[in-house]
Amino acid sequence: MSSSWNSVGLEVLYQVIGWIAFAAWSFSFYPQVVLNYKRKSVVGLNFDFLVLNLTKHSSYLIYNAALFFSPVIQKQYHDKFGDKEMIPVAANDVAFSVHAVTLTAFTLSQVLIYERGNQKVSKVCISITAVVSTAAIVCLIVAWPKSNWLWLIDVFNTIQVLMTAIKYIPQAVLNFRRKSTIGWSIGNILLDLTGGVLNFGQMGVQSIDQNTLVNFYGNIGKTLLSLEVVFFDVIFIIQHYVLYPVKRDENDGDYPVLHVQVKDGAKHQAEDTPVLDV
Repeated sequence: MSSSWNSVGLEVLYQVIGWIAFAAWSFSFYPQVVLNYKRKSVVGLNFDFLVLNLTKHSSYLIYNAALFFSPVIQKQYHDKFGDKEMIPVAANDVAFSVHAVTLTAFTLSQVLIYERGNQKVSKVCISITAVVSTAAIVCLIVAWPKSNWLWLIDVFNTIQVLMTAIKYIPQAVLNFRRKSTIGWSIGNILLDLTGGVLNFGQMGVQSIDQNTLVNFYGNIGKTLLSLEVVFFDVIFIIQHYVLYPVKRDENDGDYPVLHVQVKDGAKHQAEDTPVLDV
């Protein structure tokens, strides 16, 4: 028999924090979508980030949905960590994952219809995605005979942690090379940071109520996810506001997109970073 909450107040706080985190993380996808639409361009948005992000959120959705809905996997979790331990996945985790996969896929669709300059998905990104997908299939084949489903979803949880650790790197490098964050929405980052902090706080509330840290290492993916999000979001905030500040609101309808030159009858991108009129 699984454990229940010791404090009604902490249970309510846990749910409130969780759904606020869900709202922050969910809304964090929209500033980038809106910015792409207003500029009719995805120049400045790294495509590797999008592909790795879709891989990450798909893996996280599999983990969250399986552990939240499957009685078989929940039993395996309790057999491993004890009957008194609570399942470390909440309804808001599942809702967020569904929404994240949907919005990331939609943002990828914008890449197909808007100006993208000379940007493309790198061979390194394609290779990483192929290796991860192959590894997931192999693990499924290994887990199937003995129904080691908890182990299998832990693999997907590990994948999402690894993807989170590397998915931000291409965007940070692109910002550094361009010496600009134009095309990369800071609204996305501020909401993402809020969600990461609240997600970690939600786990802390559960630990206080249960007087144990099992939920932190029982769902190590969620713990590392929050820490990674905070780390990279701070880097992006520093890039946007300190290293490469812009002097015009990126949500302005006249926000610059791209300069092009015509040479030998063909259009060429003059430079990745648009020049602001100030």
